[in-house]
Amino acid sequence: MPISHIPICLVRQGCGTVAVVDLSGKVVVITGGARGLGAAAAQTVVEGGGKVLITDVLEAEGAETAAKLGDAARFLRHDVTSESDWDAALAFALAEFGRIDGLVNNAGIATGQFLEHESVEHFRKVVEINLVGVFIGIKAAIPLMRENGGGSIVNISSAAGLTGLALTAGYGASKWGVRGLSKIGAVELAESKIRVNSVHPGMTLTPMTAPVGIQAGEGNYPGAPLGRVGLPEEIAAAVAFLLSDAAGYMTGAELAVDGGWTAGLTVKYLTGQ
Repeated sequence: MPISHIPICLVRQGCGTVAVVDLSGKVVVITGGARGLGAAAAQTVVEGGGKVLITDVLEAEGAETAAKLGDAARFLRHDVTSESDWDAALAFALAEFGRIDGLVNNAGIATGQFLEHESVEHFRKVVEINLVGVFIGIKAAIPLMRENGGGSIVNISSAAGLTGLALTAGYGASKWGVRGLSKIGAVELAESKIRVNSVHPGMTLTPMTAPVGIQAGEGNYPGAPLGRVGLPEEIAAAVAFLLSDAAGYMTGAELAVDGGWTAGLTVKYLTGQ
């Protein structure tokens, strides 16, 4: 598709210019959509002309997020580790909107500590939510997307799924797994015209990360070459692009949206500033 024909407009939001992609007529299911990155992705889908089913275990926040987005959004409580919950969620999306074009596997938890101190119980819990939940979701969505002639699955991994990051034992392992599972899905499902890609956010200001003390704004995150943390809507813009027809030739890709953090050490770090 020629660049001039890609249906993208730009709007000012937060501290940057964010793309709004044309998702007209598309129905997207977003897990972990009650707040943070998932809520921003849901808003971006609706702004792009699509419809969205938001799922989460946070019932009050999820219902509130869907209500703010109007008639183009629905909410359903959904535990991503439950196969029956997945079946119910996708059936609900079909009943409400008639089809499923996209799936964003965003639900996850981000706690962790040194590997030697991580309990097996906690490690299993993180992997069950962050990785097994993604696997169940992909598996459940495949036949429904095939019926539509294809679709797009976007799995939210992490910068911790691109490099070794201390203090992330279960989390980092699960996000590497999401990255690998996305590539397996991409090569297996291409003939069904189902694209599977992973997004790898760096440090992003959300309700889940705010307690560690990060702040938005230039210069507040010197570890990244861009010098700041990301905003949920910036990650959501990348997700929306991968859901859209503009990304029709992308599958098996790993899209880092991390301010350059995984690209390498900053000049200031190397020069001791």
